Order: sequence, then structure tokens, then C-alpha cells
Amino acid sequence: MLPLSLADPGKEQIIQRIGGSAQVRQHLENLGFVAGGTVTVISVLNGNVIVKVKESRIALDEKMAGKIMV
Repeated sequence: MLPLSLADPGKEQIIQRIGGSAQVRQHLENLGFVAGGTVTVISVLNGNVIVKVKESRIALDEKMAGKIMV
């Protein structure tokens, strides 16, 4: 298990767990990041991550991406 910020671009990953406070977890869930769901890293630039989740592209900073374990 590793943080989303370290996942290989272009490879679909299964979300294992979401860390952080209840408010952060709820925010990520509202964006479509749920345990058991899939996510694909599109690109990583200076720690910021662009991902595809549920047919949407979302940009996350390194800190937020580090809370999503795949």
C-alpha cells in the first residue's frame, strides 16, 4: 500500500483507504474517492497530482494525495 502521490502514472489503482480528519475524508468522498473505488494517476508535477476518478479529472496537492492509499 502506498500514497496516491507515489503511484505510477497511467496505471489504474484501487483505493485501499482514505486518511485524514473526518472532514477531509468526507470532502474526498464527495469528489469520488471511496475505498474500493478505482483511480488513475494522469500526471505528477512538483508533487501535485492530476487523477481520473469516476470519469472526471481532479487535481490534488501532494498533501491531499498523500491521504489516499492505493
